[in-house]
Order: sequence, then structure tokens, then C-alpha cells
Amino acid sequence: MTPRDDSESSGPRRSRWSDLERPPLNAAAVRRALVREGGLWREVDVVQRTGSTNSDLVARAAEGRLREGVVLVAEEQTAARGRLDRQWVAPARSGLFFSVLLRPGDGVPMERWGWLPLLTGVAVATGLARAGGVDTALKWPNDVLVTVGGEERKAGGILAEAAGDGGVVVGVGVNVSLRADELPVPTAGSLALAGAVSTDRDPLLRAVLRGLEDWYGRWRAAGGDAGACGLQEAYAAGCATLGRAVRAELPGDRALVGEAVAVDGDGRLILATEAGVQEPVGAGDIVHLRAG
Repeated sequence: MTPRDDSESSGPRRSRWSDLERPPLNAAAVRRALVREGGLWREVDVVQRTGSTNSDLVARAAEGRLREGVVLVAEEQTAARGRLDRQWVAPARSGLFFSVLLRPGDGVPMERWGWLPLLTGVAVATGLARAGGVDTALKWPNDVLVTVGGEERKAGGILAEAAGDGGVVVGVGVNVSLRADELPVPTAGSLALAGAVSTDRDPLLRAVLRGLEDWYGRWRAAGGDAGACGLQEAYAAGCATLGRAVRAELPGDRALVGEAVAVDGDGRLILATEAGVQEPVGAGDIVHLRAG
């Protein structure tokens, strides 16, 4: 995630990011691999440059009954957002930047939709491990972590937004080939810096989307019951937040300190406080206070 010069044209151009380590995605091959009869993914569009895949897909969903299973991938984003409208800008072709449209409303109660970013996190972590050969961990509720030089670094994030009537757009951004001199802050990382065996984005994207299709199917079939479909257990196994002392920075300038002991059936983080009570946290920033 680094600043870039927005004065550049949107057409083909030479830049310091145009190198052999960052080839373009093979859109046709990705479609052939993912779009199939009876599958979740119905459209996979790859654009060269856009402001935000999440914003684009939310806008398209608002215009009409866009089908579930649309995937929008960008080689470069100029106005991408993380949680709390934080900016996310990265060099062209340096990562995976995509959004998907899901419609869980048929059969899944809305109170369980909070599992969607967590479910996506499991799919991302599993896919990156399989296709990239890199160990990842999840920070509740939406960060993907890697280890660089023995330190925990953020390499990706997930953002879920309501879209139209009964839709949810889930966006994913993962730093794949970002180099050390391109990091915006010391706490950022990338798959390359974490020693990934492969930084080929085509198999990485396919693996993540296949994992997302699998977990989403299981979760929907269980009526959104994360315990029944194994999602709750899988998330807990890969969550770096559990077992740690954390500070939850909550809406309204409130903060809560405690040990993260569990993720409940609605996807909330449960903190055990010094007062001897267990407090559920459904939204907020989590700060890891010490290593687990």
C-alpha cells in the first residue's frame, strides 16, 4: 500500500511498477477455472484500473438485481478503502484486489451475516497457504497477517458492505509482491516479504475464490450456523487474536481491555475483562497488546 501519482493516464503506460515480477492476470484463464454450471461464480471481470472494486460493485448492485456470484478484479485501485474509510492504494499488479457480490438472505438470518468477513478470511488464509506456500494468520475481524523478520505484519484486509436489496459486497486486498522500499508503514507486509514460495497471482486468486465458494456453500447450507458447518472451529484455529491481551477501540470513543477468549456464534469477539465478566465485541478496532 503506497501512494501513487494519480495524474498518470488510465491507458497503457510505462512506470517503475512495470516489471517482469508483476505480469498481468490472465482473465480468460481465471474465468475458465472458476465459472462453471452450478457454481457460485457466474461472472469474473478484470479491469486494469479503477477507484475501488467495492464501490463499483455496490453501485452496480444498487442499479438492479445483480446476480449473486459476480466477481470484480482490478489490477490497480486508486481509491480503495479499508475499514473506517482508511485509504488503501498499492502499485499496479502488486496484489490481489477484488470484490464479490453475495446474497445470503435466502435461508441465512441477518444476525449471522457478521460471519461473512470472517468466512472470507478463512478462505483467504487457506488459499494463500495452498497456492503461495506462505503461513498466514487472521486478526479479528478483517486483517490478514504474515510474519516478516519474526514480526507480525498486516498483508491484507477484508471489507464487507451492504449492497442493494439483500446483497453484501465483500472486498479483499492482499499485498503479494510489495517490496520493502514500497511499504507505507513498518507494520505492513506482503507475501513476498514473508517468504512465499510463489507470488503468481493467477493461482493465488483461483485458490482464494475456490475456498470462498466452498466455505460460503457450507455456511449457507447450515443456515449460517458457523458451528454446525465447521467455520467457527476453522476460524478459531487460524485467529491470532484469540488468547491475546487486546484493546478494543469501540464506537463512541470507548475502549475495552481484556483477553480475547472466543468468537461466538454470531462472529463477535468475546473479551474476558479484569472485572471478571465476558464482553462481546461486534464492531471496533482491535489492538494486540502482547504476543500470545
